[in-house]
Amino acid sequence: MTRRTEWPGSEDEIDSAAGDAETRSGRRGRHGREDSGGSSSSRAESGPPRTPEEQARAICLRLLTGNPRTRKQLEDALRRRGIPEEAADEVLSRFEDVGLIDDAAFADAWVESRHHGRGLARRALARELRTKGVDSALIDVAVGRLDSEQEESTARELVDRKLRATRGLDREKRLRRLAGMLARKGYPEGLALRVVKKALEEEGEDPDLLEQHGLLDS
Repeated sequence: MTRRTEWPGSEDEIDSAAGDAETRSGRRGRHGREDSGGSSSSRAESGPPRTPEEQARAICLRLLTGNPRTRKQLEDALRRRGIPEEAADEVLSRFEDVGLIDDAAFADAWVESRHHGRGLARRALARELRTKGVDSALIDVAVGRLDSEQEESTARELVDRKLRATRGLDREKRLRRLAGMLARKGYPEGLALRVVKKALEEEGEDPDLLEQHGLLDS
């Protein structure tokens, strides 16, 4: 059975997870027991305050549990939690060294998941990865694994799923709706219109009438 990849949520969710990590770690004494906070002796046994590096490690481990993250996402989360830049950089670099952070693997998995799961084209995938802070060179490699033939095949599958819902609409409205759906998923205009044209022709639309709308120049 294929394990479903869970992807990072919003920045608020990342901050929430980071806050939980700090709270939980801060409540544990040297023996790993929860400190209720009501006893001065318990507080005395909890040891000295944690270093920024220890706090950073706790936050990152919590955020990485079950969810892959990019270095930039973790860096931003640590900054928002007030971790000094030097401590954050030390911990993040160490996590990269041991493979807990791997932006190249993140980008590859993101492209695989979002293309097959959501039908996103290379342009949309690249845009999403940029928002995650992935380096441009890594993005180029990841999205480059999708060739134009595969991208067009996925576009056709998306159109086929939507064709029935557009039946009964006039020809121009169908064209615009289907092509617009592909455009929102990052498909280039020329490819989108070509795929829509072919699908409507196969459904019985007159190709000459489709051309007359001026929307389907080959």
